[in-house]
Amino acid sequence: MSDHDELKMTPSSGNVFEDLGYRNADEHLLKAKFAMIINKIIKEKNLTQVNAAKLLDIDQPKISRLSRGQLSGFSIDKLIVFLILLNQDIEVTIKPHHASVNSDDFNQHFSLNYVACAK
Repeated sequence: MSDHDELKMTPSSGNVFEDLGYRNADEHLLKAKFAMIINKIIKEKNLTQVNAAKLLDIDQPKISRLSRGQLSGFSIDKLIVFLILLNQDIEVTIKPHHASVNSDDFNQHFSLNYVACAK
C-alpha cells in the first residue's frame, strides 16, 4: 500500500455476521455469544476437552469444534442445554422495547450477560 492509497472504512452494523453477508446473521451471532460463554466456563472449570465432552454428553471432536467457533452443527437449543449441563441458570425476559417498536435491529432487542460466580 502506498502513501497515496486511502483506507476506506465501513461502519459496522454491530453484527459481524450481518456485515459479512451471512444469512440468519442474528442466529449466528447468538450462537457465537453462547459458545463464547460455554468455552469460558469450560476454561474456568479447568476441564479438558475429554472431560467437557463427557459432561456435555458429546464426543471430544465436537468440543474441539465448539472451542474453535465452528458452530454449524450446534443448534441454539443444544447450546442452551450445554449451559444447563454446566450448571448455569438461563433467564429470558420479554418486555416492551423502550425505543421504536418497528426497529428490526436484533441488537436493539437482545442482550446477553454472563455473570461469573466468585470462586
